[in-house]
Amino acid sequence: MIIAVDGPTASGKGTIAKALSAHFGLPHLDTGLLYRAVGRQCFLDGGNPDDGGDALAATSFPDTLLSDPELRSEASGGLASRVSIHPAVRQALFERQRSFALQPAGAVLDGRDIGTVIAPDADVKLFVTASVAARARRRFLEMQGQGREVSLDEIAADLAARDARDTQRKDAPLVAAADARVLDTSELGREEAIAAAISLASTRA
Repeated sequence: MIIAVDGPTASGKGTIAKALSAHFGLPHLDTGLLYRAVGRQCFLDGGNPDDGGDALAATSFPDTLLSDPELRSEASGGLASRVSIHPAVRQALFERQRSFALQPAGAVLDGRDIGTVIAPDADVKLFVTASVAARARRRFLEMQGQGREVSLDEIAADLAARDARDTQRKDAPLVAAADARVLDTSELGREEAIAAAISLASTRA
């Protein structure tokens, strides 16, 4: 069984995908981490993430980079959004994601174009979303808990900017697949969102 979980930044899709992975006993891939690694490598190389050539060169990042905690930072998230607009970067990472999805037992993948591009034949497609205000509040509390000094308004502005880039890019834009079940987590707590996702996935599996 292939489960595709798409949605914008901080919607809860990663948490939900991990929970679905544990519930159904399937391997999980956070595809956004691949793009964060490309963005991070581009930065380390001194490249320009808005330049297609620099971004493509960064797709050769070493596997060890995937364990770098810096990939979870807001800065890396912003870089990922910028390098992901380049078609060549998306193509370079396509086969890696597709191979993971086609494992014999199935898999759970979360990202922004899983149900539309990477695994359009997925058995279950979920599109997890939430308002910018709700997502900004969650990210604000998360970063405060890490001891980081952040501005709620700046986080909200950054999320809105990422949404614009992700939904308006020409290649594989962020959009719910026609047959995806939409789950709005704006008013849901963590456990409520997970329970709702498992229920939706179970009825489609």
